Amino acid sequence: MPKIIDPRVAKSSTNLLALGALGVVFGDIGTSPLYAFSQIFAGTNAIPVIHARVLGALSMIFWTLTLIVSMKYVLIVMRADNQGEGGVMALATLASSSLKKLKAGSFLMLLGVIGAALFYGDGMITPAISVLSAVEGLSLVAPSLTKLVIPISLLILITLFAVQKFGTSRVGIVFGPIMFLWFIIIGILGAISLAQTPEVLKSISPIYAISFFQGDPTLAFLSLASVVLCVTGAEALYADMGQFGRFPIRLSWFAVAAPALYLNYLGQGALVLRDPTAVTNSFYLLVPHSCQIPMILFATIATVIASQAVISGAFSMTHQAIRLGYLPRMAITHTSANEGGQIYVPAVNWMLMFSVIGIILGFQHSVALASAYGIAVTGTFVITTLLVSILARQKWKVSLWIVIPVSLIFLLIDSSFFIANLTKFDHGGWFPLAIAALLATAMLIWQWGRKRLASQMATSEISLEKFHELIASEKITKVPNTAVYLTLEPGIPLALSQRISLMHVFDETTVILRLHTADVPRVDPQKRLVIRSGVVIDVDVHYGFMERPSATGIMKMLQQTHPQIIPEDCLYIFFDARVTTSGVHTFRQLPAQLFAFMQRNSSDPQRYFDLPPEQVIEFSSLVRF
Repeated sequence: MPKIIDPRVAKSSTNLLALGALGVVFGDIGTSPLYAFSQIFAGTNAIPVIHARVLGALSMIFWTLTLIVSMKYVLIVMRADNQGEGGVMALATLASSSLKKLKAGSFLMLLGVIGAALFYGDGMITPAISVLSAVEGLSLVAPSLTKLVIPISLLILITLFAVQKFGTSRVGIVFGPIMFLWFIIIGILGAISLAQTPEVLKSISPIYAISFFQGDPTLAFLSLASVVLCVTGAEALYADMGQFGRFPIRLSWFAVAAPALYLNYLGQGALVLRDPTAVTNSFYLLVPHSCQIPMILFATIATVIASQAVISGAFSMTHQAIRLGYLPRMAITHTSANEGGQIYVPAVNWMLMFSVIGIILGFQHSVALASAYGIAVTGTFVITTLLVSILARQKWKVSLWIVIPVSLIFLLIDSSFFIANLTKFDHGGWFPLAIAALLATAMLIWQWGRKRLASQMATSEISLEKFHELIASEKITKVPNTAVYLTLEPGIPLALSQRISLMHVFDETTVILRLHTADVPRVDPQKRLVIRSGVVIDVDVHYGFMERPSATGIMKMLQQTHPQIIPEDCLYIFFDARVTTSGVHTFRQLPAQLFAFMQRNSSDPQRYFDLPPEQVIEFSSLVRF
């Protein structure tokens, strides 16, 4: 009988998720007005503060938000959900699975790896620039407090990373109402200023952006490197889709976030038209003087929340990369019983925290960070457009007459932003690119090492005939145990053949669990197990790349068809090869040495597969690369 859901309950759940999305997903882009508009007139390629240029800048901001966020990400890219999950890795798996040619699919996965690495690269800058830009408001109202900006920023961010273990849902419940109030306030501030100078509404017309490009094409093009700051967090918006769902995110954007952002940017532009000197800090100067200190405190809280979008996105991206075989196992905690995508990854959390601390100490000011931001994220924009274009044609079957022109328009926009941001390379833009290069290299080396290790271990495997000969031997003693062998490979598990060969025992109930990762986030529980019974109980276990395998959970499911299995009495036996290298530090040996290092520091299989420690036997051997 189908489950009947009360529409009122469904609506209430959607509204709660939409509120949570405001706190987690839109915090980043929602606080970009703190620095984006001023940076256009004071950044690396500053434009003059004159009437026509102010309207041109506003026009570019309006259409950047509309085309990149509203149209591209919210309406188009978010259609490309892999069973509810988003992010460039999920998008790459969807696009690659839609192609028949293996090499083409591998190339798309390479793009996904590069996109994920770029996401991490700029993701480290986002929390730093958001919090610094808010706290720097202290310099406006109390210049004597300038020296406290960095210590306060560091304290705030360390606290934020410390509370991540409580989970996205709890954080979202707290952050959502605060960000809702933030959007209402910045929208009202913008509307008040707009009412005083309504002529800025003209900037909604793309004519003013076009006129800017016609009048000074070089400066207009280079200014895109600062305009992109208004869409900080757009990629995180897509990566966080698994946390809240497509519809709640769309509802939050169109009903609350987008109108507030449009109003605030127009209000800042109106203020600058009335007083060009206000461009130095046009956001805070929108606020009445008596309310500036409370607004600085509120903005600081909002920017703390803003950092959540990137942090949650990094957790989701990491989990996907682990399940797809591009990163070693890590400890992962699911923080919600209802939303499977809400997770906490301690290793990533602390890596981001120390990176952000280093960035703040190194760059010191939000203006310097703004000069470093943009190259990596716009690179991700280009990759996302390429992947979704292939998906639209191959899987959605959209006509070429639609795919080609739409894709070319977005590629032109994305590549223009990317090329313009390359001018920031010497101003700190190299930093996120260096981080991205290191992470992409690590991910590709891990995948290469896994394949090479599997190839070498294949030579140690025994055939099915040899296995039957071993267990039929008189030297082998059958013991009344239930032994469970975990493996990721086909054939007879090495742990099983070694237990028979070395210990001369064979368990009466022998179960082989073959763990498979599907190219989907989650697998239907009814299709989780494929069981073949014989001398051993051979089980194919299918998991999505957003799910965490639980051996004890599988055995409880298996007990329903094999009552002789008692999960509390099972022995869990696995083989874990350890890679060693020649020890000669040559360039050719470097990939092998890096893989060996990552393997040594990967999460303990016992914890990763949820194995009770007192019921585990491990066989291991050294494999030379």
